[in-house]
Amino acid sequence: MPTAAANMALSRLRSDGSLSKGYWYDVKLLDEDCLASKALTELGEMEGYGHAYIGPFNPALCHAASLLTQHWEAGLASPGCLDANWPNLPPITPPSRVLFTVLRFFRWAHVGIITAPSNLWESTGQEVASALRAMGLPIGPVVTMETRHKVAAQEALGAIREADKVKVVIMCMSSVLIGGEEQRELLLAALEMGMVSDGYVFIPYDALLYAMPYQDMAFPQLTNNTQLRHAYSAVLTVTMASDQSFYEAFRKAQISREIRSVVAATEVSPVFGTIFNMVYFVAKAVEERRQAGGGRWVMGEQLVQSNGGFDFQGFNQVLYGGKEGRGLQARYVVLDSDGDRLVPTHSLAPTHTDGTVGGLKPLGRSFTFPGGKPPQSSFCWFSPEEACSGGVDTVTMFFIFLLLCALIGAFFYWIRKYRRTASVTKVMLTLDDIVFIDTQVSKKKLNDESIMRSLLEIKTPFRSIARSYILTTPESSNIGILEGDWVWMKKIHVGNATTSVKQNTQSLFSHLREMRHENLNLYLGLFLDSGIFALVVEHCPRGSLADLLADGDMRLDWMFKSSLLMDLIKGMKYLHLRGLSHGRLKSTNCLVDGRFVLKVTDYGLPMILHSESLDPPVDPQELLWTAPELLRNPVRGGSFAGDVFSFSIIIQEVISRSLPYAMMDMPAHEIVERLKSPPPLCRPVVSLDEAPAECLGLMTQCWNEDPNKRPSFDDIFKQFPGINRGKRANIIDSMLRMLEQYSSNLEDLIRERTDELEVERNKTEKLIGQLLPKSVAQALKKGKPVRPEHYSDCTLYFSDIVGFTTISALSEPIEVVDLLNDLYTMFDAIIASHDVYKVETIGDAYMVASGVPNRNGHQHAAEVANMSLDILHSIGHFKIKHMPEIKVKIRIGLHSGPLVAGVVGLMMPRYCLFGDTVTMASIMEASGLPYRIHISLNTVKVLTSLKLGYHFDTRKAQVKGTEDTYWLMGRDGFTKPLPVPPDLLGGASNHGISLDEIPVERRQKFLDRQKKNKK
Repeated sequence: MPTAAANMALSRLRSDGSLSKGYWYDVKLLDEDCLASKALTELGEMEGYGHAYIGPFNPALCHAASLLTQHWEAGLASPGCLDANWPNLPPITPPSRVLFTVLRFFRWAHVGIITAPSNLWESTGQEVASALRAMGLPIGPVVTMETRHKVAAQEALGAIREADKVKVVIMCMSSVLIGGEEQRELLLAALEMGMVSDGYVFIPYDALLYAMPYQDMAFPQLTNNTQLRHAYSAVLTVTMASDQSFYEAFRKAQISREIRSVVAATEVSPVFGTIFNMVYFVAKAVEERRQAGGGRWVMGEQLVQSNGGFDFQGFNQVLYGGKEGRGLQARYVVLDSDGDRLVPTHSLAPTHTDGTVGGLKPLGRSFTFPGGKPPQSSFCWFSPEEACSGGVDTVTMFFIFLLLCALIGAFFYWIRKYRRTASVTKVMLTLDDIVFIDTQVSKKKLNDESIMRSLLEIKTPFRSIARSYILTTPESSNIGILEGDWVWMKKIHVGNATTSVKQNTQSLFSHLREMRHENLNLYLGLFLDSGIFALVVEHCPRGSLADLLADGDMRLDWMFKSSLLMDLIKGMKYLHLRGLSHGRLKSTNCLVDGRFVLKVTDYGLPMILHSESLDPPVDPQELLWTAPELLRNPVRGGSFAGDVFSFSIIIQEVISRSLPYAMMDMPAHEIVERLKSPPPLCRPVVSLDEAPAECLGLMTQCWNEDPNKRPSFDDIFKQFPGINRGKRANIIDSMLRMLEQYSSNLEDLIRERTDELEVERNKTEKLIGQLLPKSVAQALKKGKPVRPEHYSDCTLYFSDIVGFTTISALSEPIEVVDLLNDLYTMFDAIIASHDVYKVETIGDAYMVASGVPNRNGHQHAAEVANMSLDILHSIGHFKIKHMPEIKVKIRIGLHSGPLVAGVVGLMMPRYCLFGDTVTMASIMEASGLPYRIHISLNTVKVLTSLKLGYHFDTRKAQVKGTEDTYWLMGRDGFTKPLPVPPDLLGGASNHGISLDEIPVERRQKFLDRQKKNKK
């Protein structure tokens, strides 16, 4: 049937008009043995059969298949490869990704796996577990049913039941609905053990590989067995969605004579459709590569680079080519059992099958869990941005800490404010009340210790203050300390020395001091001393709004800016509601405190100046915020509409972060004159992309020439939130959001660096594992000494290339390196299927041992003998890239016996073998013949005792008194052809290449080089 599926795909490909007619597709079916070691051996013999290989199905063969196809410069489309680190174009949607998406939807992180007792399913179970663990899931036990009987199933289920939190079981075995006996026994055992009623859920893995027929289909396996039907109610089947039933599609193909077999459709596995789809998909991927390359010929190794983007009609569903090498993508469905039928409950779109975005979409029917739905796990198991710690995560703890600090700080702040309000009752302040400090010098001394000391020393004596700050006079500083808090002096130019403040002024100031709002800067008193008259207000360490906007190092996003503007609107709204206009509103008297809250100051200042009969000179630069009507007809104290105009100029400053009218490049007095005398109207110019259009519209309304058409601050307050589309413009929220984003970015960075470290650690461990035995590497990593160890029974393999010196002389150095790399890559792929350890390669010499460092009884001789036969077989097909005419011949020598092994050296440590066995094995190789496996009497005895049918030929001793040696000729059941040894007679050398074998042009090139070297 696999041949029929492939031929049917070829038939449809040849009639597909979307494919290039310049390509001819053909398929050769190669058998894949169920035993991994045997399948791997056969895989090494498949070179040259095609430009692309669809397979293998066994995940254990994925790594070797990837290496071999790279060496062959062929493409690989293996449905068994679940490890994305190996070059492969998945010809089916990777089942592990689909499983992860389903588990994420149901929030099931703790999963167990049970496999059937076969090499294929055991390997599949291990690879599925590794793939899911790589995605972050805490996969539980991976258990193998030892036999097909009920007892074995009960033992496997018992191991699952003992695992903590595991309620979901993935069954790596053939589905009972298509004849799988192991799954039948497993489900019946689960029913008998009460696991179905206890809420366990079973997911069949094999259904992910094909489209299970479920449309109007009654399964006789469930119809005829009540217990199995009950047990299957706990099975959650995930399979490829199909437009029509597989059986129906198969019958239609039989009717149309595309399938010439008369076998009943119900007796055919749905894997038939998967094989059809894989062949068709590979052809479409080749066409995609051809078009992407501008019509150039497509090589097999380019297949893995397919960028998809196409769709095609599969056997019984529409399939898609995934982007960026994701391979085949198909729709999937979740099926629930309804008696003896299966009904879909959820669907999964093709673009959501990679486990990163999207998820299951519920259909009309919900899944019924006979024992109740398994408990959900924390979503952190499925989120790449979170790490499951079992408690409160770091970010949450951090924000809880911030909240506690804020509450404690607010409490102490309220206490201080209350005490200050209660204690500072004096309106008039002198040098006896305020200590002036030089902030330019004191900044260097304002460390955490001095700040805390100042905060705690309320009503501190001057001596204590002097220890923290550099004291100065009121003439040289505007900053002082009142009752332990910093205050700011708003000095007013009075001309002649003022000795007293009028009672009317003090009364007016008392009323202003009673005005309290979070966006008004609190008045504390009037200072009069040393000929200085000033307003004493709260100190805002961030300075004025103008200072903040001029600071190029301060990043201000729109939420930040809008928060400052909203604070200004709230402060002015409060003033206007109290019947007080500001009259001098500008960015320099909008102060910003340490929490980035904007506070309006200098309110009521015109009234104080008028009360004291003061008229300080006005700089034209300060009139740029004044409304045109007030410039033409000044009004003491300003007007509400005039404050709105001033607010519009501040909006321009905030948006463009520039001075008022800066874009007009005119002196201040000229701008003031143009404001007084329109037309034309003189207004700042703001770019449309610097702020939301609604904000620009509000600014334009506020600087309207007609004061009656300007909105009030109450209207502005209602209108402004709409500019941010309903979002609250709050500095603290914005800062917390920035802090949370920084924390999230930091977590991502840490996770990324951790993942990179893990990848590098795995690479290092893999490299160390290739240089040293795993047991030795583990001991060295733990810092334990590796003592030399005696091995009483093992077998050594030595081989080298006959005539390597001559080949090297005839080749360039880089060609010699390529030759050895190609040869030993082939050898490495072969020894991977045998219980042997590669000791080292020295030049053209290759040394392998079995029984070291892992003892394996007497099996060591058989493992090395089998490996030698495989190597000798493969060397017969090996060709030198730069000299294909010359055959590579090797001599192989084997010997069995005791030896000592240990790690030698600290710098670049080596695992070395010592003893007569090593020497004897080397002698066996050196005294051998090309294309011969030369073995000693010791090895013959061990192989004979195993009774595996090895064939020997005696080689008589050349020296009297020495033992005879033997040639290993083959083994019962070993049918691979071996190269024929050359007939070396008389004085012919066993260590060279005859001149007849060397091509004339290569021989002449060698002679020319020799002459050149002599000169």
